[in-house]
Amino acid sequence: MSGDGSKKQFWKRNTAKVPGNIQHVYGAQHPPFDPLLHANLMKAGNKPPSATTPGKPKKATTFQEFESITSDAWDVGDDDDELLAMAAQNLNIEVVMETANKVIENHSKLQERRQQQIDEMTEPDEKDGQEAHEEEPDEEDEREEGAETTTDLSFSSEALPLSGNRLVKSHSEAPVGSPKEVGIEQAVLHRQQSLPHRPVIPLVARMADQNTSGTPAMSEREASRLDKFRQVLAGPNTDLEELRKLSWSGIPRQVRPITWKLLSGYLPANAERRESTLQRKRQEYFGFIEQYYDSRNDEHHQDTYRQIHIDIPRTNPLIPLFQQASVQEIFERILFIWAIRHPASGYVQGINDLVTPFFVVYVFEYIEEEVENFNVSSLQEEVLRNIEADSFWCMSKLLDGIQDNYTFAQPGIQRKVKALEELVSRIDETVHCHMQQYEVEYLQFAFRWMNNLLMRELPLRCTIRLWDTYQAEPEGFSHFHLYVCAAFLVRWRKEILEEKDFQGLMILLQNLPTMHWGNEEVSVLLAEAYRLKFAFADAPNHYKR
Repeated sequence: MSGDGSKKQFWKRNTAKVPGNIQHVYGAQHPPFDPLLHANLMKAGNKPPSATTPGKPKKATTFQEFESITSDAWDVGDDDDELLAMAAQNLNIEVVMETANKVIENHSKLQERRQQQIDEMTEPDEKDGQEAHEEEPDEEDEREEGAETTTDLSFSSEALPLSGNRLVKSHSEAPVGSPKEVGIEQAVLHRQQSLPHRPVIPLVARMADQNTSGTPAMSEREASRLDKFRQVLAGPNTDLEELRKLSWSGIPRQVRPITWKLLSGYLPANAERRESTLQRKRQEYFGFIEQYYDSRNDEHHQDTYRQIHIDIPRTNPLIPLFQQASVQEIFERILFIWAIRHPASGYVQGINDLVTPFFVVYVFEYIEEEVENFNVSSLQEEVLRNIEADSFWCMSKLLDGIQDNYTFAQPGIQRKVKALEELVSRIDETVHCHMQQYEVEYLQFAFRWMNNLLMRELPLRCTIRLWDTYQAEPEGFSHFHLYVCAAFLVRWRKEILEEKDFQGLMILLQNLPTMHWGNEEVSVLLAEAYRLKFAFADAPNHYKR
């Protein structure tokens, strides 16, 4: 964007200079983007704003227009301050004051209600817990009434809030450890547990055990499963069929790297040949690097490399691991070499996501701590090279089975989306007709489900658990994935039927609330998908009426 004070809007892209437009990707790993809330992030990479006075616009611009225009902006610069100022001027002062008064009134009612609850908690009566519980729905309703303003969020916390630089005192001045304080703490804890969680950023929490319960200790059952895996892997020739049966219900972290390599076909079942195979394949990959990687500067490879270079920073942007320069360089090499060696499809946006589960699993092979904040530069160079080569070959094995998803016009995805539509029409006609009624096309939301294998819909920890089963299931990535998508869609039946317009349905289907999912939810999803496969896979005519 030029800084000469011209009137040219910054969102008008110069298509001659960029390979494609940048659009925000929403989903479990990419929460919706708000220009106002993320104003500081938007300006992080830009030069400091100049001291020039913004000129007056030729015509008024509403905030809604500004928001929709900037959703695919290539760059953000000084002009956004002018537009935000215009948006602020359009606010109705009467509406602002009315909303503020309403928030204050609601807060006063909440304080009175809490004080009444606290007083009741001090009385040794068994009905106290029930009465406190009965008060909660009204309290939640009052929270929702003030939800349009960010001010109300500060009142939803039960911790002692800050007012300016001053700590607001609690209503109770009871000494520490008194029965009154214990009762207050119990009431607060009960209310916090009963209210729904309101996370800000979905991170890859507890990827090690992938359990929403957050219990790090290994149970007796988990220890027994780990022993079974080790017994199967310890033999001179691994029984792959037995390994698949064990892996279907999830693979323990300790043996997941070797198990994935075996199930993907990267390593042979014969234990004596594994080390020589690893050395040969790793040398072969870095031979490709020496042979092809310098050609990224050639004119006929420029578009491919530039698109990869654009997509890499957008791969899991909320996980610090993938924002490290050394990791992004590894991903660039893997994707570029794969694209050069597969000219029928080349690089397609979405393939960058498919590297991440392999990379994370193979990093776990060398570390004990959590991975999302791990600094890979602390690893030895040879270890990093091994992780890079192993990730490349296993990703290549995966893509070999679904390459028609990425060839010209992506016919594989087209067929799978059509099959999904037919399958859903058979298993839940109400949901199917509801989407037809509001003109929602399956291609509008399910294209991404097929293109990215649900990676944009699920946290990374859930993707890893899902891929345990995909590796164990025959044609897991190409065939079984269809039934997983069908089960995933019907899983949100209640929420889908509650939406009564096209926009609401699309917002729901592109931002499904899975950020707190773990092993339990994925296991239920896979069980339902297996039931659908058992019912329909060998009877394709059941798709049709």
